[in-house]
Amino acid sequence: MSDLILVDRLVKYFSSGGGFLAGPRKDVHAVDDVSFVIRRGETFGLVGESGCGKTTTGRLILRLIEPTSGRILYEGKDIMEFGNKEMRLMRRKMQLIFQDAFSSFDARKTVYEIVAEPLQVHGLASGAELYERAADLLNTVGLEQRHAAEYPHTLSSGQKQCVGIARALSLNPEFMVADEPISAVDVSVTAQILNLMKDLQGRFNLTYLFISHDMSVIRYLSDRVGVMYVGKLVEYADKQDLFKEPIHPYSRALLAAVPIEDPVERRDRKILEGDVPSPINPPPGCRFHTRCEFAKPVCGEQEPPLTDRGSGHYVACHVY
Repeated sequence: MSDLILVDRLVKYFSSGGGFLAGPRKDVHAVDDVSFVIRRGETFGLVGESGCGKTTTGRLILRLIEPTSGRILYEGKDIMEFGNKEMRLMRRKMQLIFQDAFSSFDARKTVYEIVAEPLQVHGLASGAELYERAADLLNTVGLEQRHAAEYPHTLSSGQKQCVGIARALSLNPEFMVADEPISAVDVSVTAQILNLMKDLQGRFNLTYLFISHDMSVIRYLSDRVGVMYVGKLVEYADKQDLFKEPIHPYSRALLAAVPIEDPVERRDRKILEGDVPSPINPPPGCRFHTRCEFAKPVCGEQEPPLTDRGSGHYVACHVY
């Protein structure tokens, strides 16, 4: 399986504060020296607590926001060097499935107009062909033709997300960033959306970056998994390796918190003590050492490198 995307030492700092009342300007370390590879046709799951930098990483890869530094290679080409014309063509290959589909819609437009808009913007269809392609897209995601004339507010949460997926599919992309696509969906249709995404991946050979805080969903959908903590990638590996034998203490804590389906089975849960460090003033060394029960003096002094511990299982930890 060939590499589609290479993220190389990606950094994004946001400025905070500044001015007479806001105090001195400080940098928010949203994404800090993150590197990983996404292979063609796979689902790369990115997991971590809220505020760890998952969504920012996804938007950086799509160049919806510009990085502070680092490289993003798509099929070996650094898209950070692309001009507006080249990026416009690249937009057809890369799409985003929003966390809350409804907030990304123009409420004044019908479902047909929402799905057809990308085709119009890129000049790929018009007239009867435009309507036919939009209808085919709605059918592809499990919606009926009657939904084309409806407005988004009349749809259920699952139907709204299906419209968002149809819109993302309209330009025949190769790569999609799915930013917590089931967090705003009713629990009753969560499996429907996940199975739809799996089916579409098989039919259209899609590559996903799937962002979530839910380890169960990550386990179901992903081929490989990356774990982020306060802007840093602390571990990534094949799904089987990560879930069978997590190495980083933070990854182990996340997995220990996943509910067990069998009511008889018991699991030792270790509740993490302390608060998540501020990304404005992250601690020196390993950013997890302030909450890690295995921390050594070196953990608070030196930042651990992301190292291959065998079979493509990368971990950033002094202890292990």
